[in-house]
Amino acid sequence: MPASTRHHRTLAAIVHCVGFLTALPLLPAATTADAAAAGRPHAAATPEPTMPSAPPAVPTPTRVVTPAAKPKVSVAVAPQNTAEPRYRIEVRNADNTPVDTTVRQELPQGVSATAISNGGLAVRPGGSTATEVTWRLKLPPRSTTTLDTTLSTAAAQQPLTAPACAFASDGRQPYDCATATWTDPQTATPQPQEATGWRRQEPALLAGGIALLVLAVVALVAWRISKRSSAAALASDGPGTVYPRPAAPRPPGRRRTPPIWFIVPVAATVLAGTVGAAAWTATRRVASIDTDSQPTSGAWKGTGVAGELGVPLREDAFEFTVYRVVCEPGQAARQCQATVGVRNLTPEHQSWHGKLQRAYLADGNWVTTDEQATRRANQGRDIFAEPMAAGSRLVLPLVFTVNGREAPQLLELRSGVFSAGVRVGVP
Repeated sequence: MPASTRHHRTLAAIVHCVGFLTALPLLPAATTADAAAAGRPHAAATPEPTMPSAPPAVPTPTRVVTPAAKPKVSVAVAPQNTAEPRYRIEVRNADNTPVDTTVRQELPQGVSATAISNGGLAVRPGGSTATEVTWRLKLPPRSTTTLDTTLSTAAAQQPLTAPACAFASDGRQPYDCATATWTDPQTATPQPQEATGWRRQEPALLAGGIALLVLAVVALVAWRISKRSSAAALASDGPGTVYPRPAAPRPPGRRRTPPIWFIVPVAATVLAGTVGAAAWTATRRVASIDTDSQPTSGAWKGTGVAGELGVPLREDAFEFTVYRVVCEPGQAARQCQATVGVRNLTPEHQSWHGKLQRAYLADGNWVTTDEQATRRANQGRDIFAEPMAAGSRLVLPLVFTVNGREAPQLLELRSGVFSAGVRVGVP
């Protein structure tokens, strides 16, 4: 054995033995400490440094969202099949004790009440030009109270939506809300409107891109077939051969590829069509997400919709229903409270944020939700802290702080920053 190899092996053995002897004293020490601790159970054990534990094999489950408790007071509204707008409101107390509540039915602008049951009154709240019908009730335990209203409007035979809410004794915290739309029995059901704008043109753009791709594939296949036919004709022994060819193995033919003059135009056409369609669609979508001025008209997810008070409006993940908007009297900074119903229509938990909810004034300026005032209106609960459970529904107040005497003209609500959201006009 050469001397160099013998020296290397000797050095490796020495290093290995030194490492083993260095680690060997740790084992008896740990065993002795464990034995001493076991023999003296009442003695204080000296903490030993430990290695960090490995992550669990199964990930820790995320926090389960607790579903909202059912309100002890619930509301149901149903339109009557009459020639003039008429509604029946049922207020149910599911509690074992009496409950003091205030029931309000919002009337659209230009609509008045001609008949009100159970001592209700037609009033005009501050900051609003519309009228509402108000009842102050003491609901018996486990009871249902029925209220009726008959309305009058100048726009005959037009659908009329009049939502109703039951509030706590303070008149601000909603128990529950419901809505219904009266339709003249003699009128026909309106036809759904057709989608307009770039959303209707998206299928055409996609079809054009697919057509370009199909044409390119067909042209490539035709070129390959023609090349193979020409090569086969040249290689065959057809009539007109004067001298027989010697039988010799043919060299393997090299696989032919399409020429550059064919590949480049086809690839450029397909790429230009695809990139152009994607860029045009993305430009239109990004332009519609204007976070600094007027209400948006669309976004990456869902279709933007607009409606009035009491009309359920669906966006990407949530269904929003604005039942009532009222502002405090004053000329400086004042608070406007919107009673909003939020329903999660997806099979997953969904988070939403107060900064995405806006109230627009007549001059085009807007404010977001006053989260501190909204928390106080919700009895100290931060409604944006936890995501909404799948399939759940909440009725809650949102508070907006505005400057000046003008009340908000429009509310814009959305579940996420890329959602198209909904817009509700405020009378």
